[in-house]
Amino acid sequence: MAAAGLLVADQLSKWWILEGLRLPEKGSIELLPFLNFSMVWNRGISMGIPLGESLGKWGIIVLTGLISLWVAKWLFDTAKKVEAWGLALILGGAIGNIIDRFLHGAVVDFVHLHAMGYSFYVFNVADAAITIGVVLLLIDGLRPDKKGPKNAQKVGDSAADHKGESS
Repeated sequence: MAAAGLLVADQLSKWWILEGLRLPEKGSIELLPFLNFSMVWNRGISMGIPLGESLGKWGIIVLTGLISLWVAKWLFDTAKKVEAWGLALILGGAIGNIIDRFLHGAVVDFVHLHAMGYSFYVFNVADAAITIGVVLLLIDGLRPDKKGPKNAQKVGDSAADHKGESS
């Protein structure tokens, strides 16, 4: 459900940027001294990494689609809430960017943060969700009481510990 909600928010924001605000015609709009809406068509993979040039539009779509299927299976299998939220954010964001590649041949990026001469990569709602999802997975993975898959044996819970039990 979270993945679907994020996907809708991402696609609505991109529709508004393209059709409502008509950002491609304007190029960039200053909102705050550190925030602009700046139109960027991202044909690369992540943060403009140019791997997209060698893979092409369909290669990126297939690669991202396969990764999305893997994330969806992981999400279906997990019983951990923080992990599930992280995976849902990643999945919704990835699908949002796949839709962009189908519709436009590139991802619609428009949020541009900058300050004191530093300029961060231009990104979108899907990219932000993917980043937050990865951070949630890292936090969840670092929690000592929640490590491992839901069906994993606990430390000390091995076959040798249960010699006297019958199968």
